[in-house]
Amino acid sequence: MSASQFSSGDVIADRRADYARMLGESDEFAAAAELMEQALEITPQWAAGWFRLGEYREKAGLTEPAISAYRQTLALDPEDVFAATLKLALLGAADVPEQPPSRYVESLFDDYADRFDTALVEKLDYSVPGKLAALVRPHAPFASVVDLGCGTGLFGAEIRDVATRLEGFDISANMLARAERKQIYDHLGQSDLTLPADQSGLFEGLQNHRADLVSAADVLMYLGSLETVFPLVTELLAPAGLFAFSVEDAGGGNGFVLRESMRYAHAEDYIFGLLQTYGYDLIESEKTVIRMDGGNAIHGILFLSRKAG
Repeated sequence: MSASQFSSGDVIADRRADYARMLGESDEFAAAAELMEQALEITPQWAAGWFRLGEYREKAGLTEPAISAYRQTLALDPEDVFAATLKLALLGAADVPEQPPSRYVESLFDDYADRFDTALVEKLDYSVPGKLAALVRPHAPFASVVDLGCGTGLFGAEIRDVATRLEGFDISANMLARAERKQIYDHLGQSDLTLPADQSGLFEGLQNHRADLVSAADVLMYLGSLETVFPLVTELLAPAGLFAFSVEDAGGGNGFVLRESMRYAHAEDYIFGLLQTYGYDLIESEKTVIRMDGGNAIHGILFLSRKAG
């Protein structure tokens, strides 16, 4: 939750929330929750405050009160910019949604854009762009590449020299602005991969079946069910075009799971099933560590597949 989102509009409530934040940073979560409750007595319609209260209660082990706070957040913020639905699912109070709230993902990356490259590459040892580029380079050059969830352009920079035309799409306007500064894309556009093709933003003034490579580097963990993504990719790809993508590895099973990180992990068999259903041949897959998170290695799977010719 960014500082810009976290203001009640009341000076006294904000001051109490700031004291609560300091207590939370000292792991005094029960005391932090009490101060947030006082702030919300002053500003009961403050959705961000209810979400922060839910976090403090959750960390204090107060599960039912946390659930109540998250439900109140959702009641005040139906667009769910704070992803209260995901929190409720993780606490067992709701079913795991097939997709996260689009406004949450957009806001998350808008807030993250300015520090994205430094945080991922230098601090979290993020390696997906380079590893995914290594999978696709033996099949280069490419006449047309569409980079889904392009972010600031980390994958685009890896393959710019082997792409005649490079397009990038992202849900976050701030991420797209950062990518534009790098001047590596021929076209940049805002898109939502959870929407049908005609609403996604991927085809506004652009042809269907135009790409011989579609990439999704570190994107699908923010989508859950991939039943919307594969039809979009199929519409983008020319016959025999390549789809290169990464997922967080869910291990066994045949589906996807929501993790405490609020990201989704996908089972290998789930991906294999989707490739078969939508007519893709698997060329190569690679299990690897894709980043660090809290000192722990996050394991993922890279896939390179080919659409039927």
